Amino acid sequence: MTRVKVHLSDALARKSIVLVTTGELRQWRDRLAKKLAPATVNRTANALRAALNLAADHDERIVTRSAWETGLASIHDAEESRNVILDEQAIRAVIATSYEQSEEFGLLVETSAVTGARVGQLARLEVQDLQDDRPDPRLIMPSSRKGRGQKKVSRRPVPIPISLAAKLRRAAEGRAPTAPLLTKPSGDGWRKSDHSRPCARAVKAAGLDRREVTIYALRHSSIVRQLLAGVPVRVVAVNHDTSIPMIERTYSRYIGDHTDALARKALLDIGSPPIGNVVPITAAR
Repeated sequence: MTRVKVHLSDALARKSIVLVTTGELRQWRDRLAKKLAPATVNRTANALRAALNLAADHDERIVTRSAWETGLASIHDAEESRNVILDEQAIRAVIATSYEQSEEFGLLVETSAVTGARVGQLARLEVQDLQDDRPDPRLIMPSSRKGRGQKKVSRRPVPIPISLAAKLRRAAEGRAPTAPLLTKPSGDGWRKSDHSRPCARAVKAAGLDRREVTIYALRHSSIVRQLLAGVPVRVVAVNHDTSIPMIERTYSRYIGDHTDALARKALLDIGSPPIGNVVPITAAR
């Protein structure tokens, strides 16, 4: 509800739910659309609608929900992907300029680029989540808290290269198993938005537009990199703590590129001569 409280007007916040009208809610939604991206407006409206539905569940005086079901209807075509995808050279440049600021911030950015995890997930990693006593090191990544209702935080393995595992082990040396794996230079764990300003500096130093490129570009790039490498969509979704429908909706262009390349290998080209051990059929004499 924090997202809603920031944008909710005092007049609307003080009004009884049974008196709220469709027009008032639609006007509120439309005002948001003048300053926020359509997808952000939809997420904010969805949060308010969920709160109103919860109130209606516990108040028998509320006999209809049509006011918010109509007034807070989603803006169509709001989920058009605007994700920034970086090539490997740009990603390496951002990682390098992040390490120039501090070893700790560089490690956060490198882990983000390698795993594609959200910053909130990385912040909850503990020292014991690093499994580097094996030939194929991995992190036991906590899930995010995104989604409806009380989402239970689970953990699942995400592969990482030996080089990153070694850096993480050195950084974690001497810390308790339940201590944060990734910390700020002060030794404290990362909190929400702690990364924003140093990331903007790293992006600018790497020669990229800091108005467009955020740390989440590393997540989007990780998803696309795995798709184009032929990793099944289900595995990509699991590795990045998201759903197959979300992958298909947001990254359909890249899935299309991948499936096109796979299908092209099986095309029948009559204009090309037969190859390999294909023997032409001859007429019987």
